[in-house]
Amino acid sequence: MATLTLKHKKPAAKTPKSPGADGERRAPLRGKGVSQPRPTLAKAQAERAEKWGQSQFSDRPKPQPSPAAQPPRPPQAPKPPVNKSTPTPFSEPAGERLSKRMSELKMASRREADEWIAAGWVRVDGQVAVLGQRVVGDVQITIDPAARQAQAQLVTVLLHKPIGYVSGQAEDGYEPAVVLFQPGNRWQDDASGIKPHPNHHRHLAPAGRLDIDSTGLLVLTQDGRIAKALIGDDSDIEKEYLVRVEFIGHAVPEGTLPNAALAPEQLALLNHGLELDGEALKPAKVSWQNEQQLRFVLREGKKRQIRRMCEQVGLKVVGLKRVRIGRIPLGHLPVGQWRYLAPWERF
Repeated sequence: MATLTLKHKKPAAKTPKSPGADGERRAPLRGKGVSQPRPTLAKAQAERAEKWGQSQFSDRPKPQPSPAAQPPRPPQAPKPPVNKSTPTPFSEPAGERLSKRMSELKMASRREADEWIAAGWVRVDGQVAVLGQRVVGDVQITIDPAARQAQAQLVTVLLHKPIGYVSGQAEDGYEPAVVLFQPGNRWQDDASGIKPHPNHHRHLAPAGRLDIDSTGLLVLTQDGRIAKALIGDDSDIEKEYLVRVEFIGHAVPEGTLPNAALAPEQLALLNHGLELDGEALKPAKVSWQNEQQLRFVLREGKKRQIRRMCEQVGLKVVGLKRVRIGRIPLGHLPVGQWRYLAPWERF
């Protein structure tokens, strides 16, 4: 008789219940404890607003104790007002510029000194000088022979300036006298032996002036030493002029010559006692060359000085000619022509 055996079926797996269906909570995925329920949107916004308000209040300064609780401070002197319009005083560097010292020692003009320093031809206490250097006290300044050779090549031109030319830069349509420094205007009796060169036109400047309506000896030079000797503040070189005048003072009989019309005391004032622009003039040498012409010897050169001096004593200048500067006379140099200052000539 057959026997039937029944196999036991495995119990069906239980379907996990969704959390919260019967109040049961899931275990947290990480860590221990019980997970917090997710806050609602309104609650999250409220918490954020509360935190933001606390951070604002935390930046506020802490309340200070009342003045009564603080000890009294000693009185302080008031600070002087600051004047912003007054510039801060500038302190000059110690010493003086090397180029100025060299000029004072008559080694070179300041412009030449700067050129020599830039070329490396100047040493101070054995060290090569630099442009803009300052020196203090006694220092040993040595010059390279190359600088002296360059200085020896500088030229000075003596020109007989005509009326109608200005001494310096062109003005009011009038040409400067330097335009006459051309080979065709060189005096045929120039005995200097110097050969013209294009470099002779570089840095050629007048050392002194003659008015546009004056004539005579005008010096044009490249040499700063000569310029300083003739027109420097401490220059003491004589300049001689022949001045033709007319008397315009008080009434005098017709035909009276200027030398007879001018009183002796007025002639004495021309020699010493006049002033221009509020400054007393240096003593001069003024005498009659002939009945209508005065001879002036001055050691200074203010603007239109002779004409203004004559006006103060009743004279009018109708002709002015410079005939000598130092030991260099105009001589027979023709009007509008020029010659070189010879190597053996000195002012």
